[in-house]
Amino acid sequence: MKHICHFLTMETNGVDLTPLNLNSTETNNSICIFGTGDFGRSLGFKLLQSGFHVIFGSRNPARADLLPKGVEVLGHAEAAQKCPLIILAVQRDHYNDFLRKLENVLDGKVLVDVSNNLKLNQYPESNAEYLAQMLPGAKVVKAFNTVSAWSLQSGALDASRQVFVCSDDNAAKQKVMDIARAIGLTPQDNGSLVAANEIENYPLQLFPMWRLPIYLCAALTVLVFLYCVINDVVYSAVVLEKDTSFRMAISIPNKVFPIVSLMLLALVYLPGVFAAIIQLYRGTKYRRFPNWLDRWMLCRKQLGLVALSYAFLHAIYTLVIPIRYYVRHRIATNTIAQVKNNETSPFSTVIAWRTDSYIALGILGFFFYVLLGITSLPSVSNAVNWREFRFVQSKLGYLTLVLCTGHAFVYGWNRFLNVAHFRWYMPPAYTFSLVIPCVVLILKFILIIPCIDKRITKIRQGWERRSAAQADKKFKNGNVAI
Repeated sequence: MKHICHFLTMETNGVDLTPLNLNSTETNNSICIFGTGDFGRSLGFKLLQSGFHVIFGSRNPARADLLPKGVEVLGHAEAAQKCPLIILAVQRDHYNDFLRKLENVLDGKVLVDVSNNLKLNQYPESNAEYLAQMLPGAKVVKAFNTVSAWSLQSGALDASRQVFVCSDDNAAKQKVMDIARAIGLTPQDNGSLVAANEIENYPLQLFPMWRLPIYLCAALTVLVFLYCVINDVVYSAVVLEKDTSFRMAISIPNKVFPIVSLMLLALVYLPGVFAAIIQLYRGTKYRRFPNWLDRWMLCRKQLGLVALSYAFLHAIYTLVIPIRYYVRHRIATNTIAQVKNNETSPFSTVIAWRTDSYIALGILGFFFYVLLGITSLPSVSNAVNWREFRFVQSKLGYLTLVLCTGHAFVYGWNRFLNVAHFRWYMPPAYTFSLVIPCVVLILKFILIIPCIDKRITKIRQGWERRSAAQADKKFKNGNVAI
């Protein structure tokens, strides 16, 4: 854990950190901590504030100047003898240095392992399982490894409060969970000590649920960008002999962002459509989906947030269009040309309707886009019930998809049907953004047909086609027997 300068400054300035409950020195309320590093000091400070009597076990009790006032500092053996519960805040490499000597003292004690490794699956077994093998008489519990020293000092409101707890001893596990609640954390029971490996790997994972959305977004961005460069810049340079490379700064990104955003938004709802089709085909909801579909459905929130970020970029890039030199030069050139030729462009009601509709659909689509993003925040989603959350994310989500797809359709109008607009037989880039959304909307329209929707609802309420067939067969056999 990183050193927290502010905490040390508080200690050296003589701030009194005595426990809130001065009568809490009973043995049952005493907690021993092995390890006087950043995490051990921070956890001891939090326990002290919550009314626990804290005893630190140290190799050099006389040199523990940075520890909070109000705690005892003793040698390892003496500290362990005074407490029924010991928190081990040292790395695995140091286990053998002193724990084997304390095997008799630790017999029957609750030993809480808070260690983490430097990389995923660094050892064949988890640190907690290794500790249980080394000290078979101790009741080993894995906990607090997902909490940082900073979060313990800054307060529960400034960091994650969730603590994963696992142990083969239920009583010891419950005791540790009670301590976690007492210091303002939220414990989660993860079962036996077999789960310790997963718990230890959790802090080492870098955005595990974001990897697939980010990789997919990056791949689509690169592909669409290259397609637009070939269609706009390369074609102009080779065929028209014009240098339009400047379009790669604003114009092409402003095509890429909405295209990828609409694709990702459609990919948020496509797995739900696939799930409904699979359930219809199987006639039951009691069979697991394929692994690829499970993983896809788990990262739908992240896909939606990435899509929303691209929609924001599209909105920002669109706002700067009027101030661009290229746009102002083009408008001025056209105006001067009309003056010289004594010409005036006639007003077209059709074009007026098209542009206003295109802008209106974009504004409404972006509004509901933002609304979906807001309701996905934990602070908001926790304030609504499941039916309200499902209404926003499903009903309003499909409305957003319809509006954004309509925005793209009106923008392109009939250009995708006019081969004259194709460059090197390549259709305009925006047409690719319509493929996945149209597939999703068509399939969803089929699934909400009353007869099909009724069957899906029955399946999701527990009805099984196989069970009905078996019951019918038994009924017929009963009639024959009679």
